[in-house]
Amino acid sequence: MKDLFSADQTNNSFQEKAQDTSHNAPLAYRMRPQALEDFAGQEHILAPGKLLYRTLEADRLSSVIFYGPPGSGKTTLAHIISKRTKSSFVSLNAVTSNVAELRKIIEQSKKLLEINQKRTIVFIDEIHRFNKAQQDILMPVVENGGIILIGATTQNPSFSIVGPLLSRSLIFELRPLSIENLEALAKRALQDKEIGLGNYKVNIKNEALRHLAETASGDARRILNAIEVGVLTTNPDKNGVIQFDEQVAAESVQRRVVYYDWDGDYHYDSASAFIKSLRGSDPDSALYWGAKMLEGGEDPRFLMRRMIILASEDVGNADPGALTLAMSAAQAVEYVGMPEARIIIGQLITYLALAPKSNASYLAMDKAIADVKEGENEEVPEHLRDASYKGAKRMGHGQGYKYAHDGKDHFVVQDYRKGDNAYYQPTDQGFDKTLKERLEKLKSRKSTE
Repeated sequence: MKDLFSADQTNNSFQEKAQDTSHNAPLAYRMRPQALEDFAGQEHILAPGKLLYRTLEADRLSSVIFYGPPGSGKTTLAHIISKRTKSSFVSLNAVTSNVAELRKIIEQSKKLLEINQKRTIVFIDEIHRFNKAQQDILMPVVENGGIILIGATTQNPSFSIVGPLLSRSLIFELRPLSIENLEALAKRALQDKEIGLGNYKVNIKNEALRHLAETASGDARRILNAIEVGVLTTNPDKNGVIQFDEQVAAESVQRRVVYYDWDGDYHYDSASAFIKSLRGSDPDSALYWGAKMLEGGEDPRFLMRRMIILASEDVGNADPGALTLAMSAAQAVEYVGMPEARIIIGQLITYLALAPKSNASYLAMDKAIADVKEGENEEVPEHLRDASYKGAKRMGHGQGYKYAHDGKDHFVVQDYRKGDNAYYQPTDQGFDKTLKERLEKLKSRKSTE
């Protein structure tokens, strides 16, 4: 019986398109691997014996979400699956698809399963762009096995995919390709005479290849695009050989693309690494993560807010000047603006990273808040109540209060609350140590006077 899906939807679509455009398509498209054996990287999920490898080898795929940065191989994996599966294969892009199209595919897949006992794999690229209602449409048919879903996303599925759909899918994280993976891809493209650039005589220098691999930032498309640009735009020498040196490599890539998102996983992971580097007193790492965020387009105000918090939370009274400097730096960044503001940001990063650390004030405040929420609700003692208004004296408010400045060293022994929980415990770091010594001295006077 004729397949219910149109020719451009089925598992032949990838293959037919590759054949029709092989001579005109970009190198990165032409060099897309056709089999698992040619797939670069991702050994943690695709090495022989790993779950995904075994599943694909047996053609027993269940619904999966491929999650990773651009150029890591998500669509390529879907391409390989389309070639080897016996199921019908439909490819969609969440940017251009809609609910009506989804419903039509689901209905067709049900009929195909009933008539031909043939299952349907639906590949949805950029699935994170589907809203909740669109994702909810997929859930029943994924749950009952009516379709096998392959979703591809650059966003963390935990934040971008609805929970019910997430719980019914296996999640495979693809990582940026290594320098070695990228170099191997480039060499293969230069040697392949059928779909690559093997018909050109190219002498690529090792330094040029390494430069391309490093600036590709783990993205296979980027290095292949750079190779293609370099080869096609460089005139051969008198012997007909294209000399692909570092200068050609630099011109081919122009500028490294820093992959970064402002509201997704890379944003939060980079911010986490930034703060932990500052807290861990590692200025070089903090500078790197801060620079990566800025180069990726992060708002400098975000970095400043995080550092103001850290100046109090992690430096605290070990260096009280850190908070003052952080606030001054934030004002200076607003006044100066980028790119010069990077200098101010760099100064604050190095200062905070090397400042003595104490989280005693932060812990003390949280302990006090916990007591307020969970402990006994204390009333203000009579001698501490406001006595400034008429009638306060008649109610006993303020009676017995001792004015601290009248005492020795501007201190008097006096109870300020009923409870005696000790919240603040200064450390021996920086100025915190001075405060610790003063606190111990005051406590000693309380016990003796």
